[in-house]
Amino acid sequence: MSRKYKFHEKGGAYFISFATVNWIDIFTRDLYFSIMTESLDHCRKNKGMEIYGYCIMPSHVHLIFRSALGDPSGLMRDLKGFTSRKIMKTIQDNPQESRREWLLWMFERAGKKNSNVKEKQFWQQNNQPIEIWSLKVFEQKLNYIHNNPVESGFVTDPTDWKYSSARNYGNNDQTILEIDLN
Repeated sequence: MSRKYKFHEKGGAYFISFATVNWIDIFTRDLYFSIMTESLDHCRKNKGMEIYGYCIMPSHVHLIFRSALGDPSGLMRDLKGFTSRKIMKTIQDNPQESRREWLLWMFERAGKKNSNVKEKQFWQQNNQPIEIWSLKVFEQKLNYIHNNPVESGFVTDPTDWKYSSARNYGNNDQTILEIDLN
């Protein structure tokens, strides 16, 4: 049975989560967070991604987004493909990365177990998109995203998590990524 979930309504908004293979904590350094936020910003400015909410956790990313071009699947494919290549190359080229050999070995090991991967695998392949079909569902998913760092014990207030749209909704001037509030 396929583990791939589908984007049925091409112009709809979706809640999506995607995680690193084996739930490896990659986003523990600003360098890797920056790659993710810059990639999201690029997709927003150049690929028609409308971002309504996000949270980047150490091993996974939550998004509420819409593809203005009607291709949410292609947008996610491109985002995950680019970020995986860029982050793995950054890890490989970073002599300061204390986990470099282990991380690259884990990505290679995951890639060997997946017939769809040629070398290394960074992201798990299942996205599980959930269509946002009402304001109630939107608010539920947005609260889930914003409370994820609180539930994980990283912060006590959602706006304290630097890599979350909770700051955007809280009118905090210290936001990392512009979102589409309209």
